[in-house]
Amino acid sequence: MIEDIRARLEALKQAGLYRVRKEAQSPCATQVLVDGRQMLAFNSNDYLGLASDPRIVEALQEGASLYGVGSGASHLISGHSKAHAQLEDRLAEFMSAHIESARALYFCTGYMANLAVITSLVELNKGEAEVFSETLNHASIIDAVRLSKSACTVYPHCDHAKLRELLRASASSNKIVVTDSVFSMDGDIAPLVELIRVCEEECAWLVIDDAHGFGVLGARGRGALEHFNIRSSRVIYMGTLGKAAGVAGAFLCADEYLIDWIVQKARSYIYTTAAPPACAHALLTSLDLIGGEVGASKRKHLSEITQLFKSEIGRHSRDWKLLPSQTPIQPLVIGTNARVLAASKALEEQGLWVSAIRAPTVPEGSARLRVTFSAAHTINQVEQLLGGLKAIPI
Repeated sequence: MIEDIRARLEALKQAGLYRVRKEAQSPCATQVLVDGRQMLAFNSNDYLGLASDPRIVEALQEGASLYGVGSGASHLISGHSKAHAQLEDRLAEFMSAHIESARALYFCTGYMANLAVITSLVELNKGEAEVFSETLNHASIIDAVRLSKSACTVYPHCDHAKLRELLRASASSNKIVVTDSVFSMDGDIAPLVELIRVCEEECAWLVIDDAHGFGVLGARGRGALEHFNIRSSRVIYMGTLGKAAGVAGAFLCADEYLIDWIVQKARSYIYTTAAPPACAHALLTSLDLIGGEVGASKRKHLSEITQLFKSEIGRHSRDWKLLPSQTPIQPLVIGTNARVLAASKALEEQGLWVSAIRAPTVPEGSARLRVTFSAAHTINQVEQLLGGLKAIPI
């Protein structure tokens, strides 16, 4: 059996699909010590540069002093602390302009939040449920649908007209549409205004995974709902707190009765130890920064350096394709696994850390460098990346 596993691992290596972890030996930042070498990183989701912000670090330390290190139990046993309750109240207030009767629920990870919302919605009418899932949805959504054991129809990327057709053809009395807002490997944004209109017309729920939009999109960092000026009772919103918010965890926000239903039914909430209260305490400071002048300034700078990269990369005479993204996710499609690995290695030799993304994360033949920007990046660092890309000998 072990020999069979070894052979399969070797086959992955030969196909250019073997995954290797690198060890970061310093805080998450633009300059990071990786396997003993100083690197300029363009591959984290720390979009606002808050992961090592001293104000949040201080808040985490304060939270540990107030509440200790661990929660000790699940939320429904004894692990639900004052810090968790305060964070959920603040998140509900933060999103209240876009979700009616808003209540929030904090999770350890976005993966667990997606499992919770999909399985709980299906449970409302299990025999009659059908999920309509965007073709480029995140793996956590795909797994949530599988675990829900619901009927599932996959609709084409950003095709709200086709979605309307599929919803109208469905005999289900419990229709659940689920989509990423910002697609994590392409960087483009779902047509949420049209999707909500379709869901309201066809009496369907709309679950929005805003993992890469929360904190980044919208004038006050309220994410995709603020970006599109959306308010709807049909929306169930998921935002992550380990990307732009700089700490850890995720949350669901929806009508208070629906959140109560999820508390009663979601196995990924009921049967897991609550996240450390100190993280929830630190996130209160994150929300202050995201929603205030600090966040606005960071989003402005982030937009500026993203546009600089987009305008300058077009001058490169290569057969690479920059996908049409207005977000900090800027994917450069190179093609084969071998070529993208070679490109990533060439950048690494120049002290630039940019991850190579391959199948099955992206379709065969569309392997890419996933360049991601942070508000902590300087213009000089972006120019250094552009020079590094130009110098790649392939």
